[in-house]
This record gives sequence, C-alpha cells and structure tokens, in this order.
Amino acid sequence: MPTSSSATPRVTPPWRQFLAEVDQLLAAPVELHCLGGFAITECYGLPRPTSDVDYISVRPLDAQRYLEEIAGRGSALAKKYRVYLQYVGVVDLPEDHEQRLLEVYPRAFRCLRIFALEAYDLVLSKLERNSPKDREDVEFLVQRIPLDPKVLSYRYEKELRPYLANAERHDLTLKLWLDAYFPPQQS
Repeated sequence: MPTSSSATPRVTPPWRQFLAEVDQLLAAPVELHCLGGFAITECYGLPRPTSDVDYISVRPLDAQRYLEEIAGRGSALAKKYRVYLQYVGVVDLPEDHEQRLLEVYPRAFRCLRIFALEAYDLVLSKLERNSPKDREDVEFLVQRIPLDPKVLSYRYEKELRPYLANAERHDLTLKLWLDAYFPPQQS
C-alpha cells in the first residue's frame, strides 16, 4: 500500500522498467489518476496480474495524446513490455474522489507521478460494469482492507448516487455486494 514514508517505493516488474522508460520520455511533469486492476494490484496487493494501467485523467491534459503514442496499446513500449497505458473515458466515480487519491510510487520517477483511487472509491467505480472480475476485486478489497459497509454506503448515497442516470440498478448491485461480501453483524 502507498505510504508517506521517505523510502523509495518498490515498483514491481514489469511496471518498474515500463514506467521508468515512460518517465525518461517525458520532458515535463505528468500525473496519471488510475483505477482498475493496476490500482488494486499495486496499492493493495491483488495477486492477479494485469496488462494495463487504466487511467481516468492525466495532468496536464495535453499529455494524454503523447502518453498514448509512447505507451498506449500497440506502442513500441507496449510491445516491448507487454503492458500499456489505457485511458478510460467513461466511469462513474464518487464526487470527491480526487481529494482521496493515493500516490502509488512517491519519488520513484523524475517526471511521472501516478495516483490511484483509494479502496472505497475503487469499489464504487466497479458498480456500473459489475463483471465477475469486478466482483472478485470487490471481495478482495473487502477482505484485504477490511472495508466498512457503512462508509461504503454513505459514500455511495452522498457522492455517487445523486449523479447516476440509472440509480436503481446501482442500488441493487450495491445491496447484492453488501449482502454477499459483508457478513451480518452479531448483536
């Protein structure tokens, strides 16, 4: 999990070499805000490998085209390392997620800074798709952290639900997840 210690973070292969080469090709600071399997693997220790870094925003915005050219799917770096950067254009996120971003590898690179959604926001980002892999990720996070169902429900109600077009569908998914992954509290 990302920490605020002064130690240089451990960047795991193949990400170490891939991201170091991306960093070397950057002329100015760039921030990536990530989610998905990469975020869960690198921040929380999910043992499932992933081949992409899904990101929801890049700063500055004009760096996105360059990042896709040098490290996106089909790029020379992607072919070399068999991993790539991938912009995710549409995803439902809690309103204040940016305030809770975690830096994944503090001080590991010269120009590149990578941030990830924290655990509750990662879970809520998976409501829309609700694939079998998403449910496995949610179950992993619930057990690994462990997550508090009250915090998850509160954040959903206050920061995500008011902005959803199909809130009833998400309500049902969240209820199913709460029932499946959070055992009832014994009185």
